[in-house]
Amino acid sequence: MGAQRPDGTGAGAKPAAKDLVGGAADTLVDLSHRVHANPELCFEEEKSSEWVAAALSDGGMTVEKGVCDLPTAFVATAGSGPLTVAICAEYDALPGIGHACGHNVIASAAVGAGLALAPLADDLGLTVKVMGTPAEEGGGGKILMLERGAFAGVNAAMMVHPAPTEMDRMPCLAVAHVDVHYTGKEAHASAFPELGINAADALTIAQTSIGLLRQHITYSDRIHGIVVKGGEAPNVVPAHTVGKWYIRSKTLADLEKLEPRVHRCFEAGALATGCELEVRQMSPKYSEMVDDADLRAVYRRNAEELGRVFPDLGELADKMSGSTDMANVSLAMPTIHPMLGLGSFPVSNHQPEFAAFCATPTADKAVLDGALAMAWTCIDLAADGPLKQRLLSTAAS
Repeated sequence: MGAQRPDGTGAGAKPAAKDLVGGAADTLVDLSHRVHANPELCFEEEKSSEWVAAALSDGGMTVEKGVCDLPTAFVATAGSGPLTVAICAEYDALPGIGHACGHNVIASAAVGAGLALAPLADDLGLTVKVMGTPAEEGGGGKILMLERGAFAGVNAAMMVHPAPTEMDRMPCLAVAHVDVHYTGKEAHASAFPELGINAADALTIAQTSIGLLRQHITYSDRIHGIVVKGGEAPNVVPAHTVGKWYIRSKTLADLEKLEPRVHRCFEAGALATGCELEVRQMSPKYSEMVDDADLRAVYRRNAEELGRVFPDLGELADKMSGSTDMANVSLAMPTIHPMLGLGSFPVSNHQPEFAAFCATPTADKAVLDGALAMAWTCIDLAADGPLKQRLLSTAAS
């Protein structure tokens, strides 16, 4: 049966969107599995971004690639209505554990929503933009696109994200990503150690200082890092070491207070050993998330109509916190970032086992449900009423 067209009031749009997502199901699942099988790191998502953009182009959307001077970013557009909605696709993977955050599901669900809305957009008075946003895992692709004008004129933004359980929002912390470089001096570690300046000791002192600092930070602060270079050989005093650290706090304002305290721990390593210290900010800072309560309620209602169940998680809901560059988008325009439950708990995001969950029939169903829930949400937003009027008055600059 062909997709039912809406009339000028939008009647029939939801059945039409359901038919369109159903008709594209094989394409969407294949795309999810292809991206999953070919994990690419931030700003290197050449295959993934091309596949996602091609699926939208094949579905009738106009695709502009390499936007905002980002080779793996794109914007696909359909319709020319006054209400502009952005649906964000992510497709970068994690080092070593691939799509353990399920960005393959995110990308395919965004494509599905775009394909469902593209032929309906003009009748609904919508402009639909599916945005290919690279480098969520530490590169801040959305922030760069936001700063460079990709979201200009957008009235509302959304995306979905796989998780162990269904949630209508993502508990979110602000975060700074830093690389810490210590430079000392090589020496023979046995014959003439006194001639060396040990950069590994500097990093050890910094780690110890941070461990002690943790007693005196707030319950929502997080400081965690890894050593990515510890030296060259055991019998050579290390002259150069590198650590990668994430510093997280409840809000950007709280982060501003925490960061100097952590930086003093880095400085302690340099002071104690005589090493030189360089702290490099590796991406724009991610902010706290400010979900739009009205948008969230519309999405949840549509997801529940599809059979998605939102359990009462109590205190666990806030414990499941992470960070995302979608949060910065939420400070600029009405935004939602609901989570698609895969029923995997206690397996959770950023574990190899979760990567495996993201290419299962359960994840495939989440792709289709997420696509349709977002499409239906956009259709509801297009209906005349106070919410539409509020969105029309809040376009991003």
